[in-house]
Amino acid sequence: MADSDDGKMGIWMTSALVVGTIIGAAIFMLPVSLAPLGRNAVIGWLVSGFGMLCVAFALARLSQCGGDGIQANIERQFGPTVGFLVAWSFWVSNWVALASLAIAVGSTLSFIGPPFGGPASVVPVAITSVVILTAYNAIGARAVGGLQILTVAIKVLPLLAVISLLFERGASGAGYQALAPAAVTFANIAAATAMTFYALTGFESATAPVCKVRDPERTLPRAIFGGTVFVVLLYMLAGTGIQLLLPVDVIVASPAPFADALASRWGHGAASLAALAIAVSAIGCLNGLILVTGELGYSMALRGDLPSVMTRTRGANTPYFSQIVGSVLCILLVFANSSRSTADLYTFIILLSTAAIVLLYFAGAFVAWKASSTVGSRSVVVVAILFLAFGTYGTGLEADLWCIALLAVGLAIRAAMRRFNSSAETNLPAVAIPVAPPGSSA
Repeated sequence: MADSDDGKMGIWMTSALVVGTIIGAAIFMLPVSLAPLGRNAVIGWLVSGFGMLCVAFALARLSQCGGDGIQANIERQFGPTVGFLVAWSFWVSNWVALASLAIAVGSTLSFIGPPFGGPASVVPVAITSVVILTAYNAIGARAVGGLQILTVAIKVLPLLAVISLLFERGASGAGYQALAPAAVTFANIAAATAMTFYALTGFESATAPVCKVRDPERTLPRAIFGGTVFVVLLYMLAGTGIQLLLPVDVIVASPAPFADALASRWGHGAASLAALAIAVSAIGCLNGLILVTGELGYSMALRGDLPSVMTRTRGANTPYFSQIVGSVLCILLVFANSSRSTADLYTFIILLSTAAIVLLYFAGAFVAWKASSTVGSRSVVVVAILFLAFGTYGTGLEADLWCIALLAVGLAIRAAMRRFNSSAETNLPAVAIPVAPPGSSA
């Protein structure tokens, strides 16, 4: 069904949101970290790909509960406190990820050179991209969905180009590069799985919009699972392809391994185009995450869990003020990472973003377990839960402990808002769902 002009996102825009928020900047730099792991990296892709498909299946089942947002769907099964904790961790994960994406936009464009400037332009370009996309998000969800379709069409080009090179070399009989001679061990597989796990997060974004997806009981499951299958296959082929096309030492020293792989076949002009496509990829992911971050803050504010000012909307219930709050937090993190002395913090926030999103995945898996009545469905959910436990181990104890600390901060803020926001309990129901604008379809 095509997307009609009713202010809501249909199957194409929702699928583009799923694909667009999975494919960000991580996949394009991941080969640098994975190459030394050799065959462990290939195994890591297989483990993460299968595990994330099981998680996507669980969230697809959860999304059948309705299109009034992830917090409302969790509340129906586990109550408002668990619903808040999931939404809070999801929200934190997103605005933390926004900072890394903004810096990726600035870094990639600086690689291209004029007119985007050099390394000194990274932070200004990053902040400018956040400001522009936040203003664009204020137009509404359909505008965001339209941009997602465009950026998805561009961002898959470097991935498809590498896959075509992979098959071309195989067909020519030229042979592939040898993988790094790293021993296949549990620790190495865990490390590879943790890195590939992060690259495959993002499909959960489709569950965040509050009453902005048309026919959500059908659209969301199809978009979440279908979009995830597409990206998993794309990543497995392209991610492994880089390791087979370039020597290990070249990959490890490369600032842009995908660009280098294309340059080896089509020259430096192709590398510049690839870098531009990667920047577009980060911009598209940034665009989608600003939408999701705003929706999550809006959902929590509707319940009195965050300041009521974050419920301010324009147009078709576009939570512009909540979007601004998330973007301001993102910009503060960009500033924090603009100094060389905070380089370790930049790496840490990536792990923190992953650790925070795992709570949503666990909650979605348990809801899917309760909703499933067949042995087959529950078996998939069990695999998802085991994979998530393995992924949590891979993110590291420090990030996991900080995630627990942030959950405690969230509960403290919620308690304060419940106490001082007098309208929270008197004017709002336990699950507040905004009324659809006149003329929109249910």
